[in-house]
Amino acid sequence: MSLIQLTIKGISYSQTQTGAYALVLSEIEGTRTLPIIIGAFEAQSIAIALETEIRPPRPLTHDLFKTFSDTFGIKIKEVIIHKLVDGVFFSSMICEKDGKEEQIDARTSDAIAIAVRFDAPIYTYENILDKAGVYLKIEEEMALEGKKEVEKIPADLSETKDKSSFSKLTLSQLQDQLNQAVVNENYELAAKIRDEISKRT
Repeated sequence: MSLIQLTIKGISYSQTQTGAYALVLSEIEGTRTLPIIIGAFEAQSIAIALETEIRPPRPLTHDLFKTFSDTFGIKIKEVIIHKLVDGVFFSSMICEKDGKEEQIDARTSDAIAIAVRFDAPIYTYENILDKAGVYLKIEEEMALEGKKEVEKIPADLSETKDKSSFSKLTLSQLQDQLNQAVVNENYELAAKIRDEISKRT
C-alpha cells in the first residue's frame, strides 16, 4: 500500500475535549486533512519546534531526544501513521544508524514532535485517510493558515498580560518582555508578545 505524505496544517484548541488540542495534518498532494487530538504538552512542543522566534532556555523532552540522537549518530528518517483503532492513531518512527534501519513504536503526538525537529517527512496510508480524513471548507482552511502556534495554552501559574497592555510598550520593551517570557518558560505569553511585535513590523 502506497504512503501519502502529510504536512502540518495547524494546531488549535479542541472543541470536543477539554484541555486537548487538535493537530491538523494535510496531505501534500490533495485536499484531505487528518485531525488528531493531542495533549497540551505535545501541542506546545510541536508549536515551539515550528516557531523560529521562540527558543526555550532549557531543552524540552523532544529537544533532549533530538540532542541524544544527534550525539549518538541516530537519524529519524520518517514517521508513519500506520494504524487507527477506536479513534486512536498508532505511529512508527523509522530510525537509521550506521546504515541499519530500525522501526520504533511511538505515540503519534510524540512522533510528530520529533519529526519536526529532524525535518523528517510524515506519512500515512490511503485507508487511514479514507477512514479518518476530512475535507476542510475554504473558510476553515483559511482560519488554520498561519496558526501553527498553539492557541490558549494554559499558563504555568505565571502571570500573563492582556494583549491590550502591549499597546503601551515600545518595540524594544516588547522584545525584552519576549526574552523574559521565554526565560520563564511562559510560552503562552511569549506567543502573544511575538504576535504584537509581528503586527507592528
